[in-house]
Parts: sequence; structure tokens; C-alpha cells
Amino acid sequence: MPNAAIVVLAGTESASDLGRVVNGLQTAQEFDDAGDGVEIIFDGAGTQWIPELADEDHDYHSLYAELTDLMSACNYCANAYGVAEEVEDSPAELLDEYEGHPSIRSLVDDGYEIITY
Repeated sequence: MPNAAIVVLAGTESASDLGRVVNGLQTAQEFDDAGDGVEIIFDGAGTQWIPELADEDHDYHSLYAELTDLMSACNYCANAYGVAEEVEDSPAELLDEYEGHPSIRSLVDDGYEIITY
């Protein structure tokens, strides 16, 4: 059984960014449906997606809502992109394992494949 960490780096500025986050969430859903270990990490500009997708009127809110127990976000980046308060109010855990950021190394050490979107 594989373990995957889906890292969403895409911002919220373009249709291609929306495609990347949706593809990332669908990939996470596929791993989860198969019973695999999966984590979704919103990092960099990707942290902006949490308040966007939390909006119940967003086209992909239901996909987001199905996966919230798998989500976390970079503490440093949430602050840098001005969405820390919204992320704190979401189910996503803020990670600050390595200098304010998630530790990708620890995921690799735990056998996770890292997939970026």
C-alpha cells in the first residue's frame, strides 16, 4: 500500500491553477478511496486555496469538504499570503515543522511519495 503526499503549490490566479488544485484533490481522493495513506499539504501560494474552497458556493467545495481530514497547510506561507486566520478557522492543521514550513524530508523518510500540483 503506497503513501502519498499531495503538495498544492498552485496559486489562485488562473484557470490553470484551478485545474492543478482540482487534479491534486482528485489524486488524493483516488489514494484515499484505495485505502492508501495520503496527506494533502497546501504550501506557498497554494495556501490561498483553503478559504477559496471552503466557500460553499465554490464549484469544487464538495470535493474539498470530503477531504478536509487529510489537509494541512504551511504556517509560514499562510501568514505570508495573508490567509492564516482563514486557515486557522478551517479543519487544516498549520504545520511549522522546519523553519515555519512543513517537513517534506520527514514525509520522504516515512516512505511517502511526494506529488506536487
